[in-house]
Amino acid sequence: MRIDRFVLSAALTVVLLSFAAVFSARADDFYDPPAAEIAGKPGSIIRAEEFAPPSGASAAYRVLYRSTAGSGRPIAVSGVVIVPAGKVPQGGRKIVSWAHATSGIARGCARTLYPNLYVNMYGLQDLLAQGVIVAATDYPGLGAPGVHPYLIGADQGHAVLDMARAARALPEARAGSDVAVAGYSQGGHAVLHAGLLARSYAPDLNLVAIAASAPPTDLQALIRETGDDPIGRVFATYAIASWSRLYKIPLDGVVEKRVRRVVNNIAGSCNMETGQALRLMFAEQAFEREGFLLEDVMNAPPWKGLMAKNSPGPTPAGIPVFLAQGLSDSIVRPDVTQGYADRLCARGVRVRLVPIKGGHREAGALSAKPMAAWLLDRFRGKPAPSDCGTAAAQVSARDGRPPVKPRPQVKTAKPPIPADRRFDVVDAESDEENDG
Repeated sequence: MRIDRFVLSAALTVVLLSFAAVFSARADDFYDPPAAEIAGKPGSIIRAEEFAPPSGASAAYRVLYRSTAGSGRPIAVSGVVIVPAGKVPQGGRKIVSWAHATSGIARGCARTLYPNLYVNMYGLQDLLAQGVIVAATDYPGLGAPGVHPYLIGADQGHAVLDMARAARALPEARAGSDVAVAGYSQGGHAVLHAGLLARSYAPDLNLVAIAASAPPTDLQALIRETGDDPIGRVFATYAIASWSRLYKIPLDGVVEKRVRRVVNNIAGSCNMETGQALRLMFAEQAFEREGFLLEDVMNAPPWKGLMAKNSPGPTPAGIPVFLAQGLSDSIVRPDVTQGYADRLCARGVRVRLVPIKGGHREAGALSAKPMAAWLLDRFRGKPAPSDCGTAAAQVSARDGRPPVKPRPQVKTAKPPIPADRRFDVVDAESDEENDG
């Protein structure tokens, strides 16, 4: 047994020491704008070039566009605009601004640096087939210079909205003003913040819908659940490392000193390819042996405040929301997403809930078709269905009395989801998680 532990420890050391030598994508000159070109109208394009399109598209363009950091500072962000084939409708093409799942926090983790960037762009083919532009941001600090603000709501929300603006600014796209935002995992978190910011930050966009699959809505709960989940520990490492760099917060008192080097190495590695994911999983084994976060991180300033500030609140009542959730998700827990859905309902938001039999990884792929169909219906102007209950049904379920007809003059928000529509029961079978 001692020999086995020694071998594992030695192998782990080799991996950690060789992280810097592992192949990773490198940002080229396209991603490096002169400082004088960064300031400008948010969503305007600094540069664009033709890019390899996916099947079903007439063209694709890699773009470097202007956005705004949460601090208000102008920044450059990269992304891709995918243009469908077919006739341009009157008023221009509709746009879905897509926000991707976690790829890492290092600059080389930009999705546009990898040939497989279209693989996890869920719903892409269905949207292109119906003439919808899909515009996907890389997020700040991935590709373009800067620290990636992982799970920081304002920075990511701005980037998602400005990605849609960049599509409108690209003449070849011939885009209109009708926009929906959609994302998975980290992207779900980003689009919920985009929905919160749209009216004040991007009033020129007509935001018609928000779609989020497995979105982190309670960051404190997300970090708290990392202890027993390897993938969760990697994502928590990304968050802690990103916030430490972004806000210049020392890691003393937050991460066990014995694994500080592991944290730094994981923060420098991407999660875009199978080999990268396997190396991350091997590296994080040190956390199981040596420990990871100190117990008081959930309540320690400024970490607690950052978690609260960047957990999205209910989006505006006039914009419908689609939520998909894996029933055996051990990273984004079903009960957390259910609680967020209940808060949306209480505010009067029309919410569509789609339970997915599987874990975090399955939530994105298996929700793709229902999400795309729901988005297309919103673009067509169809009334959004809602899984929120009625006041009468809630009264009956609560105390068994006959439903009381509400007074016509009293306007009330819809209460939480009825019991037969909820997905807050975790499936006993836990699927393997390796994406997000």
